[in-house]
Order: sequence, then structure tokens, then C-alpha cells
Amino acid sequence: MKILIVEDEHDLLSEIRSFLEKENYICETVDNFIDADEKLAIYHYDVALIDITLPGGSGLKLIENLKRKNIDTGIIIISARNSLDDKLTGLDLGADDYITKPFHLSELNARVKALLRRRKFAGARTVTFEEIELIPEQGTVKVNETELVLTKKEFELLLFFISNKNRLLTRESIAEHLWGDDIDLADNFDFIYTHINNLRKKIMKNGGNDYIKTVYGTGYKFTSV
Repeated sequence: MKILIVEDEHDLLSEIRSFLEKENYICETVDNFIDADEKLAIYHYDVALIDITLPGGSGLKLIENLKRKNIDTGIIIISARNSLDDKLTGLDLGADDYITKPFHLSELNARVKALLRRRKFAGARTVTFEEIELIPEQGTVKVNETELVLTKKEFELLLFFISNKNRLLTRESIAEHLWGDDIDLADNFDFIYTHINNLRKKIMKNGGNDYIKTVYGTGYKFTSV
């Protein structure tokens, strides 16, 4: 899952990123309003952690801009302010949660996980698609009750596919989501085919069906046979 962290306190920004990356999230960071607004307009994130007070503008405006585009990004406000008005304003604008500094990183992580479960998987801890079963928080996957051994990127790829089942995903969007925004500077995305091919082989070797459909010249779609 991909997270944007918007925070102008550089030490805290670094601590949050380091902690969440150890939890296997793809993290992008910005420390000001203008850069954050640009990233949110160009790229898609599963969760945005947004500080209210930022150089160049308010985090509340970022939330307003994001929700105006009807993007399904989950939003958690991070702020030193403990004002009820700020909290209510942020929630009214469409934020999903609110956490006040100082906070434990483990609490932030728990809130991120809970938000992802609500938004992506209807609150379930286990994600099931036909004979495939994933437990995102444990990084495990089973096919026909047999545990599948996947690399970290293969697991993230499978979770991304299932989270977007029946939707056309371009190679560019897959690369961006799994490797971060800077991947759009890559010369080509041929490496995506290798990861998809390996994932497909492992699923089928364990008796699973091939749900990864190639849309030639465009990308891929994960859909029932």
C-alpha cells in the first residue's frame, strides 16, 4: 500500500517514513503545501497523512482539494493542534481520522491499518478472492489452503490486483504504486512483466486459476475466469 506523508517537521517526517517502510508500505514524503498539492493531483495514494499547519498553506485546504476530485484516498490528519474546531473541520471536509502530536508511531500504524481495512476490504483482516486468501498485516497468502511463498513485491502486486479487481491497471500505474512516484522516470516498464509472470506461475503451480488478464498495449486486469 502506498502512503503520502505531508509533514514540515523533518525529524518527525523521517521517523514516520522509516517506521512505515519497515511495515512494508511504499512511502512518499513532502514538507510543504505546494509540493503536497501537486503530488496529490498527479499520483494516487491509498492513505495520505496530512499535517494541518504547513509552509505555503493549510492541510485542510489539501483535504478539500483532494475530496473535490472524488479520489478514494484515505486521510489521517496529523497536527500539533488539539483544537476541536480543527478536528471537526477536517472530518467535515472528508478526513477519516485525526491524531494529535505527540503520538506513538505504533498508534499511527494501527490507525493506518484500520483505515485500509475499512476502505479497501470492508473492515476484514483477511482478503479472499476465489481460492486465494491473503492476510495483509501478516504478509501471507494461501491458494487452496496451501501457503504460497512470494517475494515482497509479488505479494504487494497480488494485493494491488485484488484491491482493484475488474479494473484495468496500466503498467505505469502498477510500477508507480509498487515502487513509488520516481519510477515514472524509468525508461520502460518491462520489469513489470517479469514480476507478473512469476506471480502467475506460482499461483497456477499451487492449483490456482490465472486471473491476470493481459490487455495488450495497455496493461492488466485481475478478474474471474
